[in-house]
Formats: sequence, C-alpha cells, structure tokens
Amino acid sequence: MNFPPLPDAHALAVLILIVIALYLFTRESISLETSSLSVLVILVAGFELFPYFLNGAPLHAVDFFKGFGHEALIAVCALMIAGQGLVRTGALEPVGRSLANLWSVSPALSLLLTLVVGGALSAFVNNVPIVVLLLPVLISISLRTNKPASSILMPMGFATLVGGMTTTIGTSTNLLVISIAADLGLPRLNMFDFFIPAAITGGVAILYLWLLAPRMLPQRDTPLGDMSPRVFTGRLHVEEGGFSDGKMLSELIEKAGGKIKILELQRGPNMIMVPFSDAILQAGDHISVRDTPQKLKELEEILGVRLYTGDTPVDDTHPLNAEDQQIAEIVVTQGSPLDGTTLSRTRFADNYQLVTLALHRAGAEITRLREDVGDVRLRVGDVLLVQGNPEQISAIKRGGELLVLDATVELPHTQRAALALTIMVGVVLTAAFGLLPIAISAVCGVFLMIVTRCIRWRDAAQALSAQVIMIVVASLALGTALLKTGGAEYLAQVFLAISGDASPTVLLSGLMLVMAILTNIVSNNAAAVIGTPIAVGIAQQLSLPAEPFVLAVLFGANMSYATPMAYKTNLLVMNAGGYRFSDFVRVGVPLTLIVWLCLSWLLPTLYDL
Repeated sequence: MNFPPLPDAHALAVLILIVIALYLFTRESISLETSSLSVLVILVAGFELFPYFLNGAPLHAVDFFKGFGHEALIAVCALMIAGQGLVRTGALEPVGRSLANLWSVSPALSLLLTLVVGGALSAFVNNVPIVVLLLPVLISISLRTNKPASSILMPMGFATLVGGMTTTIGTSTNLLVISIAADLGLPRLNMFDFFIPAAITGGVAILYLWLLAPRMLPQRDTPLGDMSPRVFTGRLHVEEGGFSDGKMLSELIEKAGGKIKILELQRGPNMIMVPFSDAILQAGDHISVRDTPQKLKELEEILGVRLYTGDTPVDDTHPLNAEDQQIAEIVVTQGSPLDGTTLSRTRFADNYQLVTLALHRAGAEITRLREDVGDVRLRVGDVLLVQGNPEQISAIKRGGELLVLDATVELPHTQRAALALTIMVGVVLTAAFGLLPIAISAVCGVFLMIVTRCIRWRDAAQALSAQVIMIVVASLALGTALLKTGGAEYLAQVFLAISGDASPTVLLSGLMLVMAILTNIVSNNAAAVIGTPIAVGIAQQLSLPAEPFVLAVLFGANMSYATPMAYKTNLLVMNAGGYRFSDFVRVGVPLTLIVWLCLSWLLPTLYDL
C-alpha cells in the first residue's frame, strides 16, 4: 500500500481543522451554531495571518465568507420558508385528513399509503413540515385505536428521508452536493436526473418500512402520558383563629416555602382584591391558588386553611376535579416560536393560556412542575405536557404555530391554503422544467407568499434555522479550503491507496458507505460538502465520469437512519414516539444496508462502471 506524500502545511492544517470540526459537530454540549462559527473564525483568521498562494496569487481569507451568499444556501433558506407557508396555512390538511379517515377502513393499507405519500411529498418539500403534518394524525390514530404509536412513527419518519433523496430539492443535502459539483465544473444536475435509482431504492425501502420495521419495533409508551399530575385551581378558606387569620400574604408565602401560586384574593361575595404581599387576611377570605392536588392539600395543613372547589370543601366525597381541562403534548419543531428559547422568555403561560406540567427531552429525565422548567432552553424534539381549556388547545392547533398532539385530528386550515399550495407547485414546476434555477424560483415563491399574506415576516424569520445556515456556511468554507489547498486531492489519493486495485464499483460503494457512516455521526450537510470534492478527485484520478461518484456522496449523506441525532426529524419522531437510541439502531441499520446495497448495484449499472 503506497500512500501519497503529505501535502503542504496549509492543506494539513485544513485537514486537522476538518477533524476538529467533525468532533465539535458531535458534541451535544456545544451548539452546532457555536461550533460552526468557531470553525469559520479559525479558518479565516488562519488564512489571513498565514497567507496561502495559489498559482502565485493569494487566497483571500474573506472568500470563505461567500457561503453566506451561495446559491445553495439561498435555495435552502427559501424552501424552508416556503415549507413554513404550507404549515401555517394548512395547505396539506386535506392529505392528513384523508389518511386519517382511511385508517378506520384498512390499517395495513393505510400505513403503506402513509409511507408512500410521506415519501412522495418529501421529494418536493422539506420533510420537516411533512413530519409535522403526519405526527398529530398518526398520534391521534394511535390513541383512538389503542395501537402503539411506536410501530408507525419511525417508519413514517424514515419514509420521508427516503423520499427526500429522489430529487434535487428533496433535502438541503441534495442542493449542496449539486451546487458544489457545478462549482467544480460538472454539468448541473436537473431535478429528476437521479430519480430512477432513487425511486427504485425508495420502493424497496418502503416495503421494508411497511412489512418488517413495525414488527421489529418494541412497544413504547409516549414519553409523558399521564406521568405528571394535573394542576387544579382551588380556594383556600381562611379559618377563624387559624394560622392565616390576621397574617399578611407575604407571611403565608414564606410559611409555604415561597412556592404558593396565588391567583386572586376574594373578600366577601363581591370583592376581588389584588393579592399584594402586604394584604392582611381576615377570617372568611378566599385565596385562589393553582397547584397539584398533593401540594394543595399540603398548603391546607401548613397554612391552617380549608380547601374548597367552588362552594364545596374538598374531601374524600368531593375530590378535586377539572372537567373543563384537557391534557395535550406540544412538540418543539424547527421554526416553532419555542425553538431555541425558554418558556419564561416567550411568556408561554400568558400568551397561550396553558399550564406546563412536564418537559421531556431525549436522553434526559422528565422534569415535572419545577420552577426552573421555565428557564430551560428548548430545542427541536422537546415535548411539553400541557394542560388547558379544550377550546384553547383547539385554537392553538388551528393556528399552526405549535405542533399539538392530542386525541383529535383537528388540523390547521386557512382560506389561503390553496394559494400557498399553488405557489409551492409553481416553484417546483418552474425549476423542474428549467425555466428558473431553484434558488430564484424559491425566492420568488417566498415573495409571493409574503405579499399574498400566506405567511408573515415573523413566520419567515422563525422558519430560518441559524443552525442550518451556520453549518452550511462553515462546511462550504472547509470544502473550499480543502479544494484550493490540494487537501481534497490528497484524500482522494489516500482513498485509492487504501482501496488498492478495487474495481470502480467497489470504490463507489465504499465511498457511499463512508458517507453513510459519517452522516449518522455528524451533520449530513458537513459530510456532503466535504465528500463532494473528494468524490470528484477520485473520479478524475481514475479517468471515470464524476457524476456517479457525486451521487454516491449525495445518497450516502442522505442515509440518516441509524441514530436519532442524524437528522432533526429523527429527534421529533424519537420524542413523540418514546423511542430509545437502540430502536433507531435496530431499524435504521438494516435500512441503511438495504439502501446502500441497492444503490451500490444500481449506480454502476446505470452509469456503465
């Protein structure tokens, strides 16, 4: 095995930085935005302090910022906003409702149709809104049929990932690979140029997800369910001669350990008082409070008061009840007003009139009714157990801002749904027929959605993900540095040296497998951007057409099945279905092998390698 000589210092430094970047991208303790910015800063500062000359001309460090204006990033951002328009207007509501109705007729056929529809829609729309559409539908079906949601949610999520790799706009990864390949001088791939191998492979994958995956998944309970007690509103009656009689409210709060939640103070039949801390209580006063039954009974004993609900004292005969309250789960999705912020900062309780009972995060214990729940920074995939008025929960579902999971199948729908869908279809068709590049058609679509009020500027801002933007920009900068310094050529030579005298088919299959492994560990966009110039380098050194090797990178970087952190929709599905890490390995690894083997046969066959 003859390895090529080491490249120059700049190329080595870039290779080391790539290793550091890939490590940082796997650290949950460091946000992807911070890791990406750190990598970008190190890269530009390094090339500014230690200039690199390419053919006698300096490589300007400021060129690494061009990723912010790269057409691939513009297309990705515009498509994210357009997808948000579909969610906000409920443009896909008829699809969800039709699938929900069909489940009562034939569950087996309905699951197949759900997988096919999810995959087909994801070929043209980012799969996040598709998963957001189907999650409440499938959760509702699970609750009404008493069938575990865990048997259908993961197959649905994987079906959208499989469908996303069939067209150039199916995922941000596809757009990046195609744009970078075009930057390297390859002919630009059109929307359906690789549809045939992707569709054949997708068909095999759908059959696996329909027939085998549900049987391979153990029954899992939803992460929250009824694990957290409900919150009730009660009235504490100040007893004559009791501890509270004649005391200031501040003294009661101190006696209760500072955790009493006082809503109002009532004196007499008609006098409602603001609960100021210096208000002095009298016998007969009613203090309205809200808490769990256990804590309300503790307050009754500690403060020497009597707990009432309405005009009836609470006892074994007349327990607390909340007939006008409903429990629901809210999943934090990309673009949600809760993503990246806290409940306190968004004034969640005031704005939505909901009480948060518990917070669930994958890999962490459930947090119940603690004061610090409001200060937890929420992220995609977190699940909130909330309680509120049924009408309020229904109104929030119809609003479309929050993904609410409960026993109903109410889906958001507005008068502009048809308009939003028409605009999205126009975006796809103009790009499919080559009338406009996807970056331009997507931006035009966003403009039309905004001027027709399908979405607001606030919705557009929420749809944009700082995480996606920063990882794309940092990855593009690393890819540029890798290419300009000769690092990509060096890695291609190393890959060929390790492969020995392997055939082009084995080389292509091996490259795709490396990408598939990498994409389940780090960001799929990072894997794609770094892998594309290496794929071109391998093809050039073998004097073979570069397109199948580029597609090997594209398909491999889309195989985000084996770990929950591989793709954001995996996290959404993981928390909503109560899955464990091992469940993704159990179902995702065989799916990865199926897709890899199919494409390892199809690509060489179609491209005569």
